[in-house]
Amino acid sequence: MYQRGNRKRFFRKGHNSEARRNSDADRRSHYQRLQYGALPGDAFYRLHVFPIRTPALRERPEDIPDLVRYFVLKYAAKLGKRIESVPKQLLDGLAAYGWPGNVRELANVIERSVILSQGATLELDGLLPAQPTMTSVPAQAGQTLEELERLHIVEALDQTGWRVSGPKGAAVLLGLKPTTLEARMKKLGVRRPG
Repeated sequence: MYQRGNRKRFFRKGHNSEARRNSDADRRSHYQRLQYGALPGDAFYRLHVFPIRTPALRERPEDIPDLVRYFVLKYAAKLGKRIESVPKQLLDGLAAYGWPGNVRELANVIERSVILSQGATLELDGLLPAQPTMTSVPAQAGQTLEELERLHIVEALDQTGWRVSGPKGAAVLLGLKPTTLEARMKKLGVRRPG
């Protein structure tokens, strides 16, 4: 039997040890969490009755205009503001953004923009962080996968000034955890020049 504790954490009844956070917002499947010991076996079978995969927001940009309208209405009512229009250019910009923070990030951006908007039109001036982009590393005949991976990592590090972690680090650019990037760098012999 599980008892829900504070901070969305689950505790086994009668035990002091805390089970890892079990959140539907977690990107890993219940099966993956079970494999890594983050989910007790009996909880897996309770939760895995009918698995539903919800795609990330970046995989469904057609949903963004409806979500924007919903959040604008919600936050405008909450703040006592009257936002009557959302420019098409703004919607296009939101649809083009990659949304690493998913729907929560979109909601936060819309709430901030409702707070900062002066008139009846939603304004989004500078509220989206610039997304880092990478150029592709051209493959040459005879290169191994490890050589290509090394080149790709070095290019990402060059673009970020050899910063590994943080919001402007190479790990974010490559979509890796900083510890994973550091391990790959060590394995491939990637060292900062000079």
